Amino acid sequence: MSRERAKRLTLPPAKENIAKLEKVVKEGNYYGAQQMYKSFSARYVTAERYSEALDVLDSGAGLQLEKGQKVTCGAELAMLFVDTLVKGKYAYDDDTLDRVRKIYKKFPRISVPQHLDLTDDDDMQQLSEAFAAAKVRVEGCSSFLRAAIKWSVEFGACRNGSPEIHDMLAEYIYSESPEVDMTKVSFHFVRGKNPKKFASTLVNFMGKCYPGEDDLAIARAILMYLSLGNLRDANGLMDEVKKQMQSKELDFPQSELIQFINYLLLTLQRDALPLFNMLRQNYKSSIEREPVFHELLDEIAEKFYGVRRRNPLQGMFGDIFKMMGGE
Repeated sequence: MSRERAKRLTLPPAKENIAKLEKVVKEGNYYGAQQMYKSFSARYVTAERYSEALDVLDSGAGLQLEKGQKVTCGAELAMLFVDTLVKGKYAYDDDTLDRVRKIYKKFPRISVPQHLDLTDDDDMQQLSEAFAAAKVRVEGCSSFLRAAIKWSVEFGACRNGSPEIHDMLAEYIYSESPEVDMTKVSFHFVRGKNPKKFASTLVNFMGKCYPGEDDLAIARAILMYLSLGNLRDANGLMDEVKKQMQSKELDFPQSELIQFINYLLLTLQRDALPLFNMLRQNYKSSIEREPVFHELLDEIAEKFYGVRRRNPLQGMFGDIFKMMGGE
């Protein structure tokens, strides 16, 4: 009998080890359990018993994440779960996506303390600790979901990765980040499949952003959709944002930038490259309020009118694209 075959036979069923490890966690020995989860899962991977390795890591990640103060432990096991999907060459399908979603839902959602006295040292310390903990949560969940997106690209999802996982990542970044980066949030929502949720997120953001940022948020979202060649969802998002703001009796932002976006959406429905170029020139000052807009418009020109870029994926947009996990 080969050594590898012997290893497969001597390892007990995963459920036996899972029960032992759950007991260690419940006793409060989180870090001891963490090392055991990693060790046991590695043995199953070495024996090519990938399904059992996934069961061990799934259970461990869930238990550690449920103990809110052990997010780093749970996030590490979640990352190993995705790594095992890759090693086991698991196809992207509904069942595996459900397992990723199950782990994602275990990541804590804790609101930052409100109504603190910023002149009080104890309150400031509490706020600082809450911000630091939130940053750890977001980094852990983001790393897990970005790895899952890369796995999905390699094993059967569309070119941009699983839309469902992109939506999960956008929602978590927005809801849990102490200081929201709407560029990152928008990057993932436009690769998702829930424009209605994206619209409600934008409306929520516009209710608390700095004056003058509301039209930038809308324009960025629309241009990101269009840079992917997705005119349908760009129009759908604009309509949904207007609808939701009207239902909340909020004023939709009026600016030259929004005017440009409205004209652009109409122009892209036709073969009208000269008009597209004229719009870029006439609204140049508004477009330059955010440098990345020029990069996005170059992408749009290529997608809709076949205008080839001299340096594809160069400049600020290319850097952002690569930073956020794009191809």
